Amino acid sequence: MKPAFALVFAFLAINAALAPARTSAAEPGTIALRAARMLNPMSGEVTGDATVVVEGEKIIAAGADVPVPVGAKIIDLGDMILLPGLIDCHVHLQQNLEPGEDENEGAVYTAATRSPAQSALLGVAMGREVLEAGITSVRELGNPGGTGDVALREAIEAGWIVGPRIFAATRVLAPTGGQSNGLVPEAHALIEQRYRVVKGAEDARQAVREAFYDGADLIKVVVNAGPRVLSQAEVDAIVDEAHRVGRKVTSHATTELSTRIAAAAGVDSIEHGYIIPDDALQMMARKGIYLVATDYPADFYMAIFAADTRTPEDRERLRSSVQQYVDSIQARLQRALRLGVRIAFGSDEYFNIPGQTRGETSLLCLQAYQAAGMSPLEVIRAATVNAADLLGEQDRLGTIAAGKLADIIAVAGDPLTDVTDMQRVRFVMKNGQIVRNDAAREAKP
Repeated sequence: MKPAFALVFAFLAINAALAPARTSAAEPGTIALRAARMLNPMSGEVTGDATVVVEGEKIIAAGADVPVPVGAKIIDLGDMILLPGLIDCHVHLQQNLEPGEDENEGAVYTAATRSPAQSALLGVAMGREVLEAGITSVRELGNPGGTGDVALREAIEAGWIVGPRIFAATRVLAPTGGQSNGLVPEAHALIEQRYRVVKGAEDARQAVREAFYDGADLIKVVVNAGPRVLSQAEVDAIVDEAHRVGRKVTSHATTELSTRIAAAAGVDSIEHGYIIPDDALQMMARKGIYLVATDYPADFYMAIFAADTRTPEDRERLRSSVQQYVDSIQARLQRALRLGVRIAFGSDEYFNIPGQTRGETSLLCLQAYQAAGMSPLEVIRAATVNAADLLGEQDRLGTIAAGKLADIIAVAGDPLTDVTDMQRVRFVMKNGQIVRNDAAREAKP
């Protein structure tokens, strides 16, 4: 090589080495998020001076030394911490009862007085509130409008409305009467809007097929409703039929008998599990069945039920009763953790709490988990990587990593110390689209 050419190549090499990281050209709509920290909930690692580059609906790079493509829109989130979008595994977007209203009677009244279209429109409002709180994906586990959850899911996917990514269960499979009591025969048509009553093992298989025909992503089964409990053969058939086609099953089970039946059948998650024996928890741990713990702090229950108290003495008796209940569900969560059961976040929120959005009240569950002894990182995992795994979406959701969907939130404070800071979400992105941006500022390239 001639000396002159050697000098030119040396000059170019030096300039390339010294050039700033922003070297490649950005695709149209490319966004680069910058923040003081970024959490990987899988490993617990916190990356400082983090940058996340988003193209379209996906993350293309994330880390501390990530080159920013030339022309990318840079959003500086300052001293906030980036986390993956949260996942609520148990929602009822089309229900919004008033404090003091009986949940089962209220559900029947809703079915009798509100059209499916009205329920769907309520779901639009509740979905927006959930998303703005940082919950970017949900499992919709039963609603008063039959397949209204499918309509909501498809409207969101089509971009007609703004809401979380929905995994729909359509009508819930259940024993006779669903979860309502004392209805006259003429009212049973209302039950059929919300529930698919199961009558035997072969009918249970047919019910699963009907749900998938209606557009269900997963199956929800109510194993117990008072003394009405599905048989082991019925739940076995439901799980076998869903798993045969690669779909998941979750079960409402709240008693010793029902949790044993659900665990023995091999469901993918048990919702609530308020009274659950150690042998059922051991089966859950062995089979990898999640407990979706729909737990709340005592103040949440007081906000719902205190409307019925007439005197200070009534209120004090209620608070004592509520605290006993909270103590009992904390103890069962502690037993589940000791026995190796994995926990996923599920709010089961369907009350209109004055002064709070649906999303804000849903996140109170995270405080209840920490109060029961889970570390903040374990709590965050329950709402991210664990929930993504339960959905079967771990390749797309649950962490901030290249190739995954750009579901990203930014939180003020330090939720790794105190999960109450999860109420301080200031930025929400879902599928690469900015939904909420309270504190970010756009930086110049």
